[in-house]
Amino acid sequence: MIVALVLSLPLAQAPDPARADLARLETAWNEAHVRGDAEALDRLWADDLVITVPKMPVMNKVESIAFWRTGRMKFQRYDTSDLAFHIYDTAAVVTGRVQRTRSIGGQTVDDDWRFTKVYVRRGGEWRVVAWHASEVAPPR
Repeated sequence: MIVALVLSLPLAQAPDPARADLARLETAWNEAHVRGDAEALDRLWADDLVITVPKMPVMNKVESIAFWRTGRMKFQRYDTSDLAFHIYDTAAVVTGRVQRTRSIGGQTVDDDWRFTKVYVRRGGEWRVVAWHASEVAPPR
């Protein structure tokens, strides 16, 4: 009689392809903002996108792309940190912090926000359907 002994040992985690895809898209998002690349953002955003950020009206994809194409806002910095990925089959939520510097209307503005971004996977491609940001709370 052969007896097999199975030990429960932690195994090295294989890289999650969905997480890798989302991390790549997060980098593409940041780079597109700094380059002012409306076409790249158009590819990242789903047609039913909703953007909710401080001190601006809620925008959909058409409104946001039209604004980007004006070139009125330019980013000098767009850095994210504290990223967390929550993946659910064909949907994912990415949370984090974004610190950015932008010029608009002759003024320079620094933003320090917490954000939540919702992706859906359609036709094998991840697209952003919602992006919400709020100002970072002052330290206690």
